[in-house]
Amino acid sequence: MKNKLVVMLMGALLMMSGCTSDDKQDASETKADKTSFMSIGGFSVNPIDKGWVEVRDGAGREFVLIPRGETPPAGYEPRQIIYTPVQRVVAYGSFDIAILKALGVIEDVLVGVTAPKKEWAIPEVVTGMEKGKIAFLGNYNAIDFERLKQSEPELVMTWDMSIIPMVEEMGAACVITTTPVAMCLNARMHFVKFIAPFFNREKQAQQYFHKVATALENIRETTRNATDQPKVMWGDIYEKRVLVEPGNAWVGELVGLAQSDYLFDDVFGKSCIEISLERFLFSGQDAQIFFTYRTPKNGATSKAALARANPMIAGLKPLKDGKVYSPLPHYSQSGDRLDEILTDIAAIIHPSCYPGYKSKFFRELPDKDPES
Repeated sequence: MKNKLVVMLMGALLMMSGCTSDDKQDASETKADKTSFMSIGGFSVNPIDKGWVEVRDGAGREFVLIPRGETPPAGYEPRQIIYTPVQRVVAYGSFDIAILKALGVIEDVLVGVTAPKKEWAIPEVVTGMEKGKIAFLGNYNAIDFERLKQSEPELVMTWDMSIIPMVEEMGAACVITTTPVAMCLNARMHFVKFIAPFFNREKQAQQYFHKVATALENIRETTRNATDQPKVMWGDIYEKRVLVEPGNAWVGELVGLAQSDYLFDDVFGKSCIEISLERFLFSGQDAQIFFTYRTPKNGATSKAALARANPMIAGLKPLKDGKVYSPLPHYSQSGDRLDEILTDIAAIIHPSCYPGYKSKFFRELPDKDPES
């Protein structure tokens, strides 16, 4: 059943992606995208008339994007009108910012972020902050609204619905870029097409989508004859909560696509969803590969270090005789390289299918930290 679902998913993705190098075909697909309604998980894009585009954000709120200088259409409140191309953006999420990079607008439009310069691995963000063009507005849960106002954004991209009234009072639009349910693989790929109309970058969005769809097809072909189906888990135990990636999230679907067994396939909900400790430990008895959320900065320097930080996971099979992988610092900020991330994960799961491959986004943890 899982293989049939994978084939169906890939067929749908390839039909939508137009995996071809023919420029004429790509142009026709871009034109089709501009003339038809498109649902992207909880988001939607609907070209309506005169170059106007109606969009629905992750909170189900509708906006209409209209070219600068045009008279707003009737039937919309002022807070729903967004003039394009948007010129000044504040963004909370690193994936949103990576998509701005994929669209080629990050240096031109980004004016505010919610992490300090030392935490950024995206060169354009680091340079922008050094030059004073991009402001650190405070952590996402402690935004300095005076500093936000001084940044004069036209658009704020966020997951925090509580700031909507304050942003709208500033005269800016506030678009929610997350949903209550985790993005599936299809939505993760298409998300760029939700962001693109804000900046008139539909062509660049199609190129990004084509690149990711091609990577998925290559993964399917490369792993289709894999002889083993390793059991994979993705998450971690924290002081008060156990968090995992659900089966409906893009990482869970990718594991299935790569002819493997995702142990939280039956869990449904948002990304980083909370489950019981008992369920986590039960799955850990069978897992062969464990992706932890923790980076070396958070204690993931070795299997032994993880076990010391939280003795409850010491008995997980991957910590004893399997493999544990930790994301490198730039992983969460590399959404513009989603095709490479997907390939990285597939190569970790099936190293025999990718001989000589070196991971770009994850580090396999050694059994012990080297002696100093």
